[in-house]
Amino acid sequence: MNIDLGGKHALVCGGSQGIGRAAAIELARLGADVTLLARSQDALDAALAELPRMHDAQQHATIAVDMRDIDALRAKVEATANAHAVQILVNNTGGPPGGPASTAAVDEFRAAFEQHLVAAQALLQALLPGMKASGYGRIVNVISTSVKEPIRNLGVSNTIRGATASWAKTLAGELGGHGITVNNVLPGYTQTQRLEQIVAERTRTSGKSAADVEQAMLAAVPAGRFAKPAEIAAVIAFLATPAAAYVNGVNVPVDGGRTLSL
Repeated sequence: MNIDLGGKHALVCGGSQGIGRAAAIELARLGADVTLLARSQDALDAALAELPRMHDAQQHATIAVDMRDIDALRAKVEATANAHAVQILVNNTGGPPGGPASTAAVDEFRAAFEQHLVAAQALLQALLPGMKASGYGRIVNVISTSVKEPIRNLGVSNTIRGATASWAKTLAGELGGHGITVNNVLPGYTQTQRLEQIVAERTRTSGKSAADVEQAMLAAVPAGRFAKPAEIAAVIAFLATPAAAYVNGVNVPVDGGRTLSL
């Protein structure tokens, strides 16, 4: 099975922590040059220091930019891609705040749409020429199991994640002929800051202890535990490899069996 990413360049969004950081490490282990993208240069520098180098020619880098600043995002990513074509894009952005869809402000939907879908579109257009020229492209969107089963009290997130999944499915049909695949990884409950936010929100709204909230969440997971970021990262990395060339336009839950639908 060919999982060698030597000579490939990966851009990992949200690469300074959590799933993004873990994905960057796995891609680097497979030989890819990795550019980490996040807001904080200090956090990026710390993550950069952890990236393995499997051969002398392997190079890693960072881009410090806010995904909400679309113009700056596009300019910085285009500059990177022009210097070193990017074949692998990992779209990974923190989820919107919790709460019901019915009470969310219009601006909450607008902000989430721009931070997730509009930013992803800007990244796509910045990187697509290099992917086409290479005859190789892997776009992996880290979204949510909510695209299969909406999650209670994550109204804005459910909506925007669903839009991103449909965007990806559309692109899979448009770009497959260029050797470019577009797939979605749907993490279940994973030990990240996002999980901490969800537990804190449910603790606040339910009046239960954090331990009780966590136990209730785990009761729905056949595996009986939360995922480690590296377990999500392994699936992301596989989808980026030559071995996954015929996997295109799919949603892959990595959730310990929690999602009940097929």
